[in-house]
Amino acid sequence: MRILFAAVLAAPLAASALAGQAPRITEEGDPSVRSDTVYKLAVKPQDHPDEPSILLLDDGVVRLEADGTGERTYRYVGQVLTQDGVEGWGERTLSWDGTRQRLRLNWARVVDAATGKVISDKPVHDQESLAPVSMSSPVYTDQKLRRLSLGGVAPGTIVDLSYTVESLKPVLEGDFLDSWSVHTASHTRRSRYLLDLPASLTTRLLERNLNFRRRERVAGERRVYEWITSEVPKVEGERFMADSNGVYMSIQVGGNVGWPAIARWYGELSKDRYALTPALEAKLAEVVKGSRTREDSLRALHRWIAQDLRYVSLSLGIGGYQPRMPASVLETQYGDCKDKATLFVALARRMGVNAYPVLLSSAGGVDEKFPSVNQFDHMIAAVEVPGRPGYTYLDLTSALTPFGSIIPSYQGEFGLVVHPDGRGEPIRFPLDPPSANRAETLIAGELDAEGIFRGSMTARSSGAVQYSMRNAFSSPLSAKDREEVGRTLAQGMFDGAKADSVEFFDGRDLRAEPRTRVWVSGGRAASASGGTLILTLPLGNGSSTQLISALEAAPSPRRFPIDVAGVIGPVESVSELRLTLPEGYKARLPQGVRTTSAFGTYAAEFAQQGRELRVTKRIAGTRGTLPPEKIGELLAWLKEMSKDDVRFLVLEEAAGG
Repeated sequence: MRILFAAVLAAPLAASALAGQAPRITEEGDPSVRSDTVYKLAVKPQDHPDEPSILLLDDGVVRLEADGTGERTYRYVGQVLTQDGVEGWGERTLSWDGTRQRLRLNWARVVDAATGKVISDKPVHDQESLAPVSMSSPVYTDQKLRRLSLGGVAPGTIVDLSYTVESLKPVLEGDFLDSWSVHTASHTRRSRYLLDLPASLTTRLLERNLNFRRRERVAGERRVYEWITSEVPKVEGERFMADSNGVYMSIQVGGNVGWPAIARWYGELSKDRYALTPALEAKLAEVVKGSRTREDSLRALHRWIAQDLRYVSLSLGIGGYQPRMPASVLETQYGDCKDKATLFVALARRMGVNAYPVLLSSAGGVDEKFPSVNQFDHMIAAVEVPGRPGYTYLDLTSALTPFGSIIPSYQGEFGLVVHPDGRGEPIRFPLDPPSANRAETLIAGELDAEGIFRGSMTARSSGAVQYSMRNAFSSPLSAKDREEVGRTLAQGMFDGAKADSVEFFDGRDLRAEPRTRVWVSGGRAASASGGTLILTLPLGNGSSTQLISALEAAPSPRRFPIDVAGVIGPVESVSELRLTLPEGYKARLPQGVRTTSAFGTYAAEFAQQGRELRVTKRIAGTRGTLPPEKIGELLAWLKEMSKDDVRFLVLEEAAGG
């Protein structure tokens, strides 16, 4: 029987709301929610056969002040249905900023779902520690972790956990950002989000896809928003689902600061961080020595900071936002993104070039409508290169990104350029066209009458697809390493092939084209069969049988919009085979395939001119978001591509050959 949420929460909640504030939740309990009533929402496991657990209550009570301080209390009441759900509920980790926040565990209890009897009223192990530090990219922060191990968690139990995070000091006064997802990773029987703010405070508020209405009450000097709903189903993800979807229900709230205030804040924080010392002046002269142009000097400076200075982040206290002095970075030979960007900006300005720090999110996704320092976790540099229009953007923490290239994760995303006077300039990073992200493979050589191949394979890449190749060749290779790489490349073409020689490039040379070439011999490319040779094609094909089956088996109708870039990506790939056949042989050429859709283009071509057999495969993707009903168009395109399922070619010897 469906129980209206009002029966569980509304009566006691109404009293607190009329008082003009959200309930004050302490270790003693929540005055607005009766625990025994929540526990009665326990379900029969057989009614949820595909879920290891469900949420009986997902609860957030947030009280914020105009300056950005406040407290957030979260409560999760989960029912464990299967053994698979035990680990997720038996071990919990809470995190908070040890400098600016304070954590309070209100309670953590385990209850028998059938009887309501308390099995355990506190964690059996409760340990506090600092966040672990990676050895490869060390980041030292004030983040603290509290690990809880709960006893007695098993199928048929309920875990009831409540904690409060108190914000003592905002990074920027008046700046706060809070969000709430109504949908969770499991079925949620009751969901409540309460937001308690000063009545006079102007806030930004965004509701996405809600199928219920919020309530709003004002009493005295406080305003309380209430989002309360029940029986929120688990939403299964779909292949190629877009981030900007119209399915998940969520709420987002932000303070009243703007991007200009954030730029002024950072400008003031960093204004004295560009000072140079004689040691830095000398190092700059050493780095740019031999450069013929201003751009050559900037390239040399970029390479030195990006590759020769280690990445170490000391994000402790204000150090999480304020860069270290350039002299300190030079002395210690390490820095994080803001340290390296600041060092570059300082030295570029010394060269007479306009350069600025840029605040951004390393993963993208900044919502321009909700200005907040909390949306940023990265910094790069913008420089006005003589002779180049606009800004050239440089990520000084990416050792393998060429000068002026933009990391794929923040192409098209929002950034904030901070000028020396504290003025902020909102920008959008440029998007590379798919043609700039290109991978090419050419296999060229000769086949003898025994089916043995001799020739070469050349691979080159550019743009977003260059990084795997650059990374593979970013460290010096020993003679043994070179031999192993050559063997792997050779045998990846044809069985039994051996590498006669290999040509590599230096992945750390940012001006070098990512390109490798291997010369091979002895590869079994074709086998004799009834007076013919059966050639094994070393190129892929357009077959997408598994993907087509998965899409056709998905529930219909589709709910999520389609992320076009998730299908192929904004990339181009060309693979080509140029093979000189034995004298007198001719290939049976299959029909080519050519298909175009909103998701990209695909072409497979087969031709022979004289003794040369040429097979070419081209695929190119694109970007964008399409509505769910376009899934049929995607399926049709994949099926057209799958018509190119050629894996072998028959080579026939001409009569009298």
